[in-house]
Amino acid sequence: MLQIFQFEGPRVSRNTRLEDLAALAGVSISTVSRALNDSPAVNPRTKQRIWKLAREQDYPFRAYMPAAPIGAQATIALVTPRPQGREGRLWDSFFLELLAGVSEAARERGADLVVSHGSPQTYDDLTSALTTSRAQGVIFLGQSNLHSALNRLAETEARFVVWGAQIPDQAYCSVGSDNVQGGRRATLHLIRLGRRRIVFLGDLDPVEAMQRQRGYATALTSSGLDVDPDLIVPAHFEVESAEASVDSLIRRGLDFDGVVCASDLIALGAVRALLHAGKSVPGDVSVIGFDNVPFSRYSRPALSTIAQDTAKAGRLMVSKLLDRTGGGAARSERVPTELIVRESCGG
Repeated sequence: MLQIFQFEGPRVSRNTRLEDLAALAGVSISTVSRALNDSPAVNPRTKQRIWKLAREQDYPFRAYMPAAPIGAQATIALVTPRPQGREGRLWDSFFLELLAGVSEAARERGADLVVSHGSPQTYDDLTSALTTSRAQGVIFLGQSNLHSALNRLAETEARFVVWGAQIPDQAYCSVGSDNVQGGRRATLHLIRLGRRRIVFLGDLDPVEAMQRQRGYATALTSSGLDVDPDLIVPAHFEVESAEASVDSLIRRGLDFDGVVCASDLIALGAVRALLHAGKSVPGDVSVIGFDNVPFSRYSRPALSTIAQDTAKAGRLMVSKLLDRTGGGAARSERVPTELIVRESCGG
């Protein structure tokens, strides 16, 4: 068994037996055996309590339970909170890339990756995701609106890591991209190309998009350009939403010559709207996306974008779970972003 976390409280020897767990849980040995094998004959609350005791007492889960087909050394559960913005939408090309990054990192470490059907909405849901799983750790794919609940969870649990932005009062570990720097870099590139009326296009509810917009505003201000509220335009992380938003901009007669988008899907919608309106990309309007998903290089024109390193993000999240040795949350980290210049921005 791969020992990952240390827990406080009394411990028994490394040779913990079923009898020991049964005595601690106040149930029969047969109930403990069924619970550790995830039998439906044991109610979820009892099963949760027995699994928690087994972890605390260093009971060798993997030695006791049937081995996985490839003899995995650990199991990681991936859980997606109820979607907010783009979070939790596994059909999103970026999250498929992120899932691949986590999966490859888990394989390198000899670990199984289990994708949960659960969609936590409350603190109790988050607790259940951790305590009713035999996994050594859980990756929550996005914070959604659960920041306060995740902070509360971190008071008693350290066996989880979150994909998402770092927030000032955050008590839990998160891994995410440097969104502010990415938004700033995209905007500065368009400014260097001579663009002066630059739109920011994206849904500002998710904190990641909000940080990208902050980078956009910083770049404008540092270049002596005004931040025009009329050019900060909401659009969901969907092609159709972005297309409708840019259509509306054009119909209103607002003048703009550049678009910084909160994702590549949004950028694709922006390009479609501009081309349908008879505008040239990048001749009339330069467009730059965010994510560098595979389709961005094959679209016409090929999308300039800000790349997020999903492979590195996957390795970081997996290592923060499997290499845990202390009682508190691991250190949060930001993954650098990179400007990828293609056809849609014109240089």
